[in-house]
Amino acid sequence: MMRKKISQYEGLQKDIRKLKLPEIETWENQYKDKDYIIHLETSEFTCICPKTGLPDFASIYVDYKPDKLCAELKSFKLYLHAYRNVGIFHEHLTNRILDDFVRAAKPKWAKIKTEFNLRGGIKTTVEREYRSRTSINSFNLPH
Repeated sequence: MMRKKISQYEGLQKDIRKLKLPEIETWENQYKDKDYIIHLETSEFTCICPKTGLPDFASIYVDYKPDKLCAELKSFKLYLHAYRNVGIFHEHLTNRILDDFVRAAKPKWAKIKTEFNLRGGIKTTVEREYRSRTSINSFNLPH
């Protein structure tokens, strides 16, 4: 017996790593010799629940310690906006954003936290951290 899809978005999870998204642009960090952390935050993120097809709303927090590059904010905003019609699980979203961010900005350290609004009485928060191999012992991270 063939299982019926619940929504038009449900099958999209299989190739989420291959999904084409706008590039996160960068600019040269003139203070690469300094250790500092940049905090990015938005409360206007939306994507689609891959099971129900309904919108999911979230706040996204990215903290990173730049090396030679810093993320350009307008391109990061456009990158996040591209998820508006994408069916994606919260856990996959968090991992994909950090992977793309690290690939673009090549930070010494980065952390992402996604906080999704209540749905069905459950709030989802997903966190992931990245450390470059060269920076593991070179600085103290905030807790």
